[in-house]
Amino acid sequence: MARVVVLGAGISGHTATSYLRKYLGKKHTITVITPNTYYNWIPSNIWVGVGRMKIDEVRFKLAPRYKKWGIEMIQAKATNFYPEGDAELESPFVEVEYTSEEQKGQKEKVTYDYLINATGPKLNFAATEGLVPGQGGLTSVCTYNHAQEAWEELEKKFEKMKAGEKQTFVIGTGHPTATCQGAAFEYILNVAYEIKHRKLQDMAELVWLTNEYELGDFGMGGAFIKKGGYISNTKLFTESYFIERGIRWIKRAGVKKIENNTIYYENLDGENLEQKFDFAMLIPGFSGHGFKAYNKAGEDITDTLFAPNGFMKVDADYTPKDYDQWSVNDWPETYQNPTYANVLAPGIAFAPPHSISKPMKSKNGTPIFPAPPRTGMPSGVTGKITAQNVAEWIKSGEPQFKHRASMGRMGAACIVSAGFGMTHGTAATMTVNPIVPDWEKYPDWGRDITTTMGEPGLAGHWLKWLMHYMFLYKAKGRPFWWLIPE
Repeated sequence: MARVVVLGAGISGHTATSYLRKYLGKKHTITVITPNTYYNWIPSNIWVGVGRMKIDEVRFKLAPRYKKWGIEMIQAKATNFYPEGDAELESPFVEVEYTSEEQKGQKEKVTYDYLINATGPKLNFAATEGLVPGQGGLTSVCTYNHAQEAWEELEKKFEKMKAGEKQTFVIGTGHPTATCQGAAFEYILNVAYEIKHRKLQDMAELVWLTNEYELGDFGMGGAFIKKGGYISNTKLFTESYFIERGIRWIKRAGVKKIENNTIYYENLDGENLEQKFDFAMLIPGFSGHGFKAYNKAGEDITDTLFAPNGFMKVDADYTPKDYDQWSVNDWPETYQNPTYANVLAPGIAFAPPHSISKPMKSKNGTPIFPAPPRTGMPSGVTGKITAQNVAEWIKSGEPQFKHRASMGRMGAACIVSAGFGMTHGTAATMTVNPIVPDWEKYPDWGRDITTTMGEPGLAGHWLKWLMHYMFLYKAKGRPFWWLIPE
């Protein structure tokens, strides 16, 4: 009987766990280690952040689901990795620290035969001085609690505007190399919708603040898109949305510090500038969790398992290369650690070989460009293929790794919705294929222009609304859940 340990119960971890149980049945042990008690469908945090959904509409408790599926759940956080075991234990294990109230602070060694590290990112608010959600008009939508706090703060600003006090809203990225521009883009469109819905446009100034070189970069170098029979690009697509809603933008900006309702940022020209705000929602930088790793002799092998940014090394080409030498072949396909074959890292937990957007530095040498996105669809897909490969390895006794999902071969869809309900709202529906541009295969556009598209409209908004219920249905393991694609 094999034991599979999954670290994390987010999109990639929970997806991997679901498929492991489906493929392995109850003949083998599956253990999930997560510090959280809830599964959170993170894309819908946007609606919590504008008061359109309650917290319990975007989350559900994990323990009852896992108990029903015959899965062991340990409420704890991983701290140290021992992929060879140690002097006391011959089996590989992870050291964990309990986070539940009953056992908080206690430590345990959890052994495994196969380890799937789906811990996702550390929300590195501390990397930007003064970026503290819940203080001084600063908010976040990265967690459901943050999103609820954002709505409470936003509601206060609406009341001030109704009383005749003009408010400035700044939404975007809060670190020079932050990613998840798509989430911030969706949030500013929803805030704009709520302001218009209340007829408060004259009392609001909306500002988009981003580290993107051009709008619509979204951490993937932008895209050429097919729209209405014409070839356009995501820059024009994004700018048109902002112009229609009276949103001003500041691009090529790396936030350095936030103090007294003022954002201090540097641009690529090396200028140090300021932007005042009353309400701000800024996406933090992401990093690994600071895990340490040791071999059997107790020697530190952290750099064998993890890259300098704290994310896990996988089957990617990490050879330093100039931008013009980057290739889709640099990107991982199986998310397997090259040194320890039974350790895998899907979703945001894996270390990308490089950014997708062109790296840029200010005249002062400050890197200002988006990190590569790995959220949503890529997280689900990579979680599934790691589960498939591990399950087949257990059943066959051979590490075949037939299932592959490179972001240089994988397409993705993103629906950025603004508004709520069946008749009020619109959405920017975008598809890109592949996520990482392949200039050798598609020399004109970098991607397959027949399947890389962007369309605004109410239909996309309906689809986004449907996806909320569809993916929660899937995550809860309802009948025939596996028929719903990642």
